[in-house]
Amino acid sequence: MSHFDALAALKTIRPSNRKPDQMRNVTLETGVTRYAEGSCLVTFGHTRVLVTASVETGVPSFLKGKGQGWVTAEYGMLPRSTHTRSRREAATGKQSGRTQEIQRLIGRSMRAVIDLKALGERQITLDCDVLQADGGTRTASITGAWVALAAACDKLVADKIIEKSPLLDQVAAISCGIFEAVPVLDLDYDEDSNAETDANFVITGSGHAVEIQATGEKRGFSRQEFDTLYDLALKGTSELFALQNQVLGR
Repeated sequence: MSHFDALAALKTIRPSNRKPDQMRNVTLETGVTRYAEGSCLVTFGHTRVLVTASVETGVPSFLKGKGQGWVTAEYGMLPRSTHTRSRREAATGKQSGRTQEIQRLIGRSMRAVIDLKALGERQITLDCDVLQADGGTRTASITGAWVALAAACDKLVADKIIEKSPLLDQVAAISCGIFEAVPVLDLDYDEDSNAETDANFVITGSGHAVEIQATGEKRGFSRQEFDTLYDLALKGTSELFALQNQVLGR
C-alpha cells in the first residue's frame, strides 16, 4: 500500500467530505483588472483573493544605485471577507502584526524565485486583497501572486523594456495539518480552527522549500507526522504548479 493509499484508508470525515490528500477546487484567472501590469483572481474553495502586480520605475532608497530591482507585497482583508464585518486597518491607523507578517512572507516568497538584477531598477508591488476568507488566505495569496508577477514580467518583455523574464522558477504555497489525528491537505476554516497541527509550506517549482510554518495547536507533532505533511505539501504544490502553467499558457 502506498503512502497516500494508507492516508486514504484512515477513517476521518473532513467537513468538506474530501479525502485526506484532496485539495479544494482551485481556480486561477488572469487579466481580471484593466490597469495593472499583471493580475490574478485565485480561488481555493470559498477563499478568494484578488492579486494585482504594479510595475514602477525606481527602487527603495536602500537599493538606489545598486543596479537591481525589488519585489514587495501588501496584504489586506476586505471588511466583509469574514462572517462579521471588521474595520479597515486604515481606519485604525496601523496594520496588525498578522497583516505585516503575511505580506512579508509573500514578498520573501516572490524574491526567492526572481533575478532582481535582471529586473533592473524597477519595483514590482503585489497587492493581495482577500475578498472572501475560508482558510488558507496566505497560501492562496502566494500562489496567485506568482501568477500576477509572471504576467507582469511577461508584459515587460513584450513591451521590450527587458530582454527576458527575470523569473527563475515557480513558487506556490499550501496548508496542511493534522485534523482528527489524520494528516490532511489544504485546510479550510472549519479544519484550521480545530486542527491539532497547522502548517504552511512555500515550495518552488524545483522542489525547494522557501519557508515552512508549522505549529502544534493542541499538541506536539512527531517527525513522522511532519514528514507526512511535507509529502502532502509537495503533492499539493505540484498540482498548483500545473495550474499556474496552464493559466499562463506555458
